[in-house]
Amino acid sequence: MLIFTTFSIVARCPRTGMVGVAVCTAVPAVGSLCPFGKSQVGAIATQAFVNPYLGIDGLRLLEDGLSATEALERLLASDPGREVRQLSIVDRHGQAAAFTGQRCLPWHGHYIGDGYAVAANMMVDETTVAAMARAFEHNRDDELPERLLKALEAGDATGGDYRGRQSAALLVYHTEAYPYCSLRVDEHRQPVAELRRIFEISRQQLFPFIAMLPTRAQPQGSTDTSTHSIGTTLRRPVDQRGTR
Repeated sequence: MLIFTTFSIVARCPRTGMVGVAVCTAVPAVGSLCPFGKSQVGAIATQAFVNPYLGIDGLRLLEDGLSATEALERLLASDPGREVRQLSIVDRHGQAAAFTGQRCLPWHGHYIGDGYAVAANMMVDETTVAAMARAFEHNRDDELPERLLKALEAGDATGGDYRGRQSAALLVYHTEAYPYCSLRVDEHRQPVAELRRIFEISRQQLFPFIAMLPTRAQPQGSTDTSTHSIGTTLRRPVDQRGTR
C-alpha cells in the first residue's frame, strides 16, 4: 500500500453547485490517486494508506442517490483496511462526511464544516486542519477553485507534513462531465506555491478557453475568434519570467 501523508479539503459551493478537492502531500503525483469528483454528484479525497477504489466506488454510490454519510458508511463497511485510511466526502447537496482510521500515522484527524471537510495525517499537530478550515470559512465570496486553493495555502503555511511537501492538486467540477479546473503539480520543492503560479496563468490562458468549450446545452461551444477569450488562447504563451 502507498502511504499518502496528506492534507486535503473537499467542498461544495452552495451558490454554483461546484464540487472539488484540493490536496497536498510528500509523495509525487498526489493528483493521480487521491482526488475524485463528478459534476452534480460530489467530491472525494482518499489518503493515508490510500485506496483509490474508495473514490471510484464512492462516486458511484453518490450518483445512485446515497448521501455523503451513507456512502462513507457503505465504503468503510466493505474495506478491511479502513483503520489505516482517511476518507472525506461531500455530496451534491453539500453534506460532508469524513473518517480517520485509528491506525493512521499521527498526528491525524479531520474537521467537518458547512459544505466541506478537511483531513490530515502525519502532521505535527492539529494546526494545519484548523488553519485550512479558517481560510475556507473566511473566503466565502470567492469562487470554489480560489477558495480551495486558499485553504490549501493556509495549510501549507503551517508547515503541513513534517516530511515536507512534494506534490499538490486542485480538481473542481461544475456543470459538465469534464473538469472545470484540473491542475496538478506532480513533483516540486514548493508544490502549493507552484500550484498557485499555474492557477494564475490558467486564469489568463486556460479558464477562458474552458468557458468556450461545448456543453450539453450548447454542443457547438463558442467559435467566435474575435472575442478576447479566444485571442488570449491564440497568442504565444508567456513564460514565468514574462517574456515571449
